[in-house]
Amino acid sequence: MGTEIERKFLVKEGAWRNAGAETYRQGYLSTVKERTVRVRTINDKGYLTVKGSSVGASRLEFEYEIPIADAEEMLDSLCEKPLIEKNRYKLDHDGLTWEVDVFFGDNEGLIVAEAELQSEHQAFERPDWVGKEVTSDPRYYNANLINNPYSKWQ
Repeated sequence: MGTEIERKFLVKEGAWRNAGAETYRQGYLSTVKERTVRVRTINDKGYLTVKGSSVGASRLEFEYEIPIADAEEMLDSLCEKPLIEKNRYKLDHDGLTWEVDVFFGDNEGLIVAEAELQSEHQAFERPDWVGKEVTSDPRYYNANLINNPYSKWQ
């Protein structure tokens, strides 16, 4: 059984832009509160991910690699629209890997960073380009950006 513990933050400009980025395309087969089922492509690989409800910064997570052709067909034919499209930058800082997501499409302009932790109470140092924490704000959940894209926020 997998448990994901991550904290999410808004991002300021900074050295994170110097890291190489991968292109992500993802969509959702289910976005009910109790579970999300996501299909994702990262460059030339496909993944199916099932996540449970968030409790604080934790939730169950199960991820499986699937054939890229299957992932692309599900994204194009089965997933809710709009799809989530973003470039992801990965950086190491003080023993943690930070993932910075720069969204485009209907979520153009949104930039968030996530750090996956070993426990909810783990202390860590934030890079200088990390801004306000938004872990508990559901507007920033990828699954919610489908029905309420960043471009429509006031």
